[in-house]
This record gives sequence, structure tokens and C-alpha cells, in this order.
Amino acid sequence: MLLRMSSLFLRTLRDDPADAEVASHRLLARGGYIRRAAPGGFTWLPLGYRVFRNVERIIREEMDAMGAQEVHFPALLPREPYEATGRWTEYGPNLFRLKDRRGNDFLLGPTHEEMFTLLVKDLYGSYKDLPVSLYQIQTKYRDEARPRAGLFRGREFTMKDSYSFDVDYAGLDRSYAAHRAAYIKIFDRLGLDYVIVSAMSGAMGGSKSEEFLHPTAIGEDTFVRSPGGYTANVEAVRTVVPDAVPLDGLPEAHVEDTPDTPTIDSLVAVAQQLFPEAGYTAASTLKNVVVTLVHPDGSREPLVIGLPGDREVDTKRLEAQVAPAEVEPFTDFAGNPALVKGYIGPQVLGSQSDSKIRYLVDPRVVAGTRWITGANAPGRHVFDLVAGRDFAWDGVIEAAEVRAGDPAPDGSGPLELARGVEMGHIFQLGRKYAEALDLKVLDENGKLVTVTMGSYGIGVSRAVAAIAESTHDELGLVWPREIAPADVHVLATGKDPAIFQAAQALSDELVAAGLTVLYDDRPKVSPGVKFKDAELLGMPTIVTVGRGLAEGVVELRDRASGNREDVPVAEAVARVRAVVRG
Repeated sequence: MLLRMSSLFLRTLRDDPADAEVASHRLLARGGYIRRAAPGGFTWLPLGYRVFRNVERIIREEMDAMGAQEVHFPALLPREPYEATGRWTEYGPNLFRLKDRRGNDFLLGPTHEEMFTLLVKDLYGSYKDLPVSLYQIQTKYRDEARPRAGLFRGREFTMKDSYSFDVDYAGLDRSYAAHRAAYIKIFDRLGLDYVIVSAMSGAMGGSKSEEFLHPTAIGEDTFVRSPGGYTANVEAVRTVVPDAVPLDGLPEAHVEDTPDTPTIDSLVAVAQQLFPEAGYTAASTLKNVVVTLVHPDGSREPLVIGLPGDREVDTKRLEAQVAPAEVEPFTDFAGNPALVKGYIGPQVLGSQSDSKIRYLVDPRVVAGTRWITGANAPGRHVFDLVAGRDFAWDGVIEAAEVRAGDPAPDGSGPLELARGVEMGHIFQLGRKYAEALDLKVLDENGKLVTVTMGSYGIGVSRAVAAIAESTHDELGLVWPREIAPADVHVLATGKDPAIFQAAQALSDELVAAGLTVLYDDRPKVSPGVKFKDAELLGMPTIVTVGRGLAEGVVELRDRASGNREDVPVAEAVARVRAVVRG
């Protein structure tokens, strides 16, 4: 295929878009790959859509190779299946809801578990029909509160989502392993650096869950890794729980005056003055943080989280634990007189207390541990309050921040923290959606059994952004060869008609050799502008037909390395073809 820049629907920009926050957004917009259509929505232009379809092609090839079969659902979906699974409510404001002219409720699909489940239920009824894996590449819609970072976080985006259906959990394990292997091949072919980490299933439900993260400083996700190979999304990290301490012989709790100590730092300073020999630090204190949970039905619940005073609540970890409820700051102290701001203690908390306020604690709060904490009175704290003796709790929650140097839960060494972008996520869903939608098949004994499911997603549009983000340089984009919109970019530089004739002939020969050529045939554009555009657009191979033509050579340049060589015109096609074919 020959793409002529003189007629290509393309305008490159010299200045960055005002709303572009990350390099991929800046370069894709400047290079004429995408244009902003609305907040969180982008139009794919010809070159960008070629990159997009190359990513789709790689995904399709590997999904087909693993035996999955492609289907395609509408994006406009009825309310009823999502009502049956509870997600019509659970998705809250992230769901685009609308009504047809008859007043029937619809939504724009954020994900399609329900539809896949109902499709299999409609057509299959026996264990002999299973296993089966189905996938689609489809536009998804989520009403993000703050679309940002270009293609990384939009309201409209494209995903590959696939689903496996098995008779039992042993079958699910096999389907999960097959998808995991296919994902490794996909991301390897896309040229993306990635880390596979343990993850939370969240609102999706299910048991085992892993994310494929692309490490990048602009990533919204934090993950951890240890020298011994432990990896996890920070939301899935489990705290190493200390041993319980025998209660016998522990000192009795005692309340002390601690005026003007509403913060941990001020409390520690007073505690050190009162008991200098005790060696108190922030870790000696029990901080009780109040938040408001907003449940999908709109009801609001105060929740108190007890954690060591040297740790902060990690909002993302907390949200993952309480989903589908959302977390808001707590402000209603007047309506909850048991909560004395700055001096909250666990003695008045818990479902068994008069306040009935649910109280969850960090895993480090184990029986026999001694704490300094609020005495539920202004300017007063209690010392040597013993967990399991002087106070109880309703449950344990992983909501405290994870720090570099914390021990890995598998004993493989200290954790280090890094940032990443989620590119893929695989779940062992189990039977949550099959049970909600009554997907059953007859087993070998003629007994109805609930089908066991897995769910597997890849962000297609996000992959384009991640590749652009990870491969660009100071000059522009640098596409990996397998997803570049063209194999080679031919530049005709100069005013001599012979240069354009030679460049046209070379382009035609390259196309005849099976390559896709982007030919800059613009007659009144300076060589400098053409070079700038070529560097910005980022084809992996650039061939310049210019002044060297008088000596019978053209310049061959590798965009990634910058290496250049002069090649005889007669050998140019063979040389370029060899470079492209590797």
C-alpha cells in the first residue's frame, strides 16, 4: 500500500495541545494520529487508526491461536441483565444510563459479562458443549469524573474482553492458564515492557486475579516487587501479621491529660515528656480514621479504621476493600456525638457498642498489642490500651499505606514500589454471574451444574498510548515495526524533478515487494519540514531521496537508533526489504 502525504488526511502540529498532560497524548495529537472530540473521547485519524488496527490484529491472532472465538455485542444494552447481577446500581455514577422513546432503561456497556453469560445460556445446555472461550473487541463507556492523560483514561475506549466457560474449577484453571499464556505473547509482540502482578478482583468478583502492568512514571497504579520475585498491585498486598502477645502481666490502661494533641506528632511529643523511658514513637499510637461509605443504594455509613499512627490510610487500598461502596471524607461529627474529633478511641466503637459504628482495624492490631489512643474526651488519651482485652473490633481491613522496605508477605525480601499502567487484567470469576443469570448445563450424570467462568480484558486504545509513551524520544514517536502505520517512510527532498521521479519509482517498487510505504511527495515543502515530520511520525525506517541521488545513492535511516547509511539506488529495495523483514 502507498500512502501519499500530499493527499493523506493529515495535519501535523508544531505546538502541544493545551490539555495534553503526558507525552503520548502530546505526540499522538501533534502527529495527526488522534483528535479530541469531547472530554474523554478521541477521533482516530488515518495513521492512528492503522496503528490501532495493528494492535487489534495482534490481539486477534493470539486469541484465535489459543482457540477463542470472536463475537460482537452491541454497546447499547438493556437494563435487566445488569439489574439481575446488581451492577445497574453498583456501578453508580460511572454508568451511562439512558431511556428509549418508550421509557425503557438502557445503558452504554462498561463491560459485557452479563451479555456473554446470557449468550452461552441461550445456545448451550450440556457439558459436551464446554469448554468454550469467546471474545470481542468493542467500545466501552464509563462516565469518568475526570478524563485525563489522553487515551489512558477516557469515557469511551476500546477493550478486548473474553470469557471462558467451563464445567468446573479444574477447567477454569486450564482456561485461565491458556489466556495468561496468550497475554504474554500479545504483550511481547506489542513490544511493551510489562510486569504480571497479583491483583484485587474488586467489583468484578471472583477469586484469582492478575494484572499486566506497564511500568511507567505516569502510571496511576502502584505495584510492589521483592528481590525474591513477589509482585502485586498495592491494593492486593497483604500485611505480614505479627504474633499475638499473651495478655497475662500486661499493665492496666490509664488515661492521661494530653492537652492540644489532635495530631499524632503532637501526641507523641507529649507522651515522650510524660514517660521518657518508654521510647514511644508514632508506631506506638492507634490512629482512628473516620470515613463515610456511600453504598450503591445511596445510603451513607460512617466507618472507623484503626491503624498504627505512623501509617496513613491509602485511599485506593481502602476503596478496593469496600467496593462497590464509594469513600467520602467524614464530616458529620455533630450527628455522631460518640466521635470526639482528634481524640477518638476504640472503646466506643464497634457493632456491639452503643454507637453501632463499624470498626475495622489494620492487621498489625493483634491481641495483646498495647496502644496509645484517644480517650473519647478532648485533651485526653489512654495509654496501655490492650487489643483483645480492653477493646474489640468488627473485622480486619487492608487499608494502610504500603511502604518501600515493608516485608513481602511470602518472605521473599523487602518491597520496592513502582508505578504502572494497567494494560490487561485476568480474573477467575467463578460462578458469580452464572448464578445470578442461571447459567447451568447438564453434567455427565444428567445433573444441572452451574457453569464456572473466567474474564480477561486488554485495553486496546490504551495499548496504543502505552507504546507511544514508552518508545518516543525527544524528536517524536518511534513505533515498533509490527504496529507502525507504515513499514517505511520515503522522503523526496529537493526541487529537482528527478528526485521525485526516483522517489516515486522506489516507493512503487517497495509496494510491489509487499511493504506499506508512507511517501512524502509534497512538492513545495522544505526538506527541514519533511525531516521534522518524519521524526515526529515515527516510522521505523526512513529513506531519503535527495542530494545523494546525483552520486547514485539514497540514505537509509533507522528511526530508533538514528543510524544512517548510504545505499546504492539499485540495491535500495532489497536492502529496505531485508531491514523490514528482519
